[in-house]
Amino acid sequence: MAPGLALAAEGEVAAGENPYGLIPALKQGGPIAWGLFGILIIMSVVTWYIFFTKWFQQKKLLDEAADVEKKVWSAATLKEGAAKLDKDSAFRQLADDGLRAFDHHEGRLTDQIDQHEWVTMTLNRSAGLISSKLQSGLSFLASTGATAPFIGLLGTVVGIYRALINIGIAGQASIDKVAGPVGEALIMTALGLAVAVPAVLIYNYLNGRNKLVMEKINTFAADVHGYLLSGARMARTTPTPANVATATATAAKK
Repeated sequence: MAPGLALAAEGEVAAGENPYGLIPALKQGGPIAWGLFGILIIMSVVTWYIFFTKWFQQKKLLDEAADVEKKVWSAATLKEGAAKLDKDSAFRQLADDGLRAFDHHEGRLTDQIDQHEWVTMTLNRSAGLISSKLQSGLSFLASTGATAPFIGLLGTVVGIYRALINIGIAGQASIDKVAGPVGEALIMTALGLAVAVPAVLIYNYLNGRNKLVMEKINTFAADVHGYLLSGARMARTTPTPANVATATATAAKK
């Protein structure tokens, strides 16, 4: 072999240490492979963005729920207690809406609705808006978990198709002809699963925390409702083993 050709061959080997890696496989796949890869990356980035933003949103609400007992119900009136909360607090929004509904039940559009029902409707609507904010973004996670594996599967089909074309052109199934397309197919399958599995896990995790937050919201709404209509907060008993046993025995008798 001529010295020049030998040096060129060594240069090619040195330059392409791993000809079957991610980037070479995407280059061989062309625009389709790059397009599917880009879609999966975008879905993954948005998934993790939703996770961190929703997690901090939920943490803020749970922290506020812990402060409600100290700030709101220790005050002389509900209005004074609500004023202690942050202006953008969901719990303050709920209290303000309840107070506004209680104070402005003066007839007109509410002629046929009594004060109890009007306050209940207002608090339910306010709690529903908070729930809608908490649920925003979760539909994207559900869609990602459902569709990402199929996007990866499409990349797999394209890779296998290219491998079959190379075999047909070469006339034999040599490893150098099929390794690139098959590697591309496996990579796209793995990417689809790598995007879908975290999306499903994050969706279930955030959905569970949303239920916990809404329990706090609904409990506070019930307390506000009781305070506005009776002038006092509904008393709560701390659950103890004895109380639980008594309640269970009573339910069994019924």
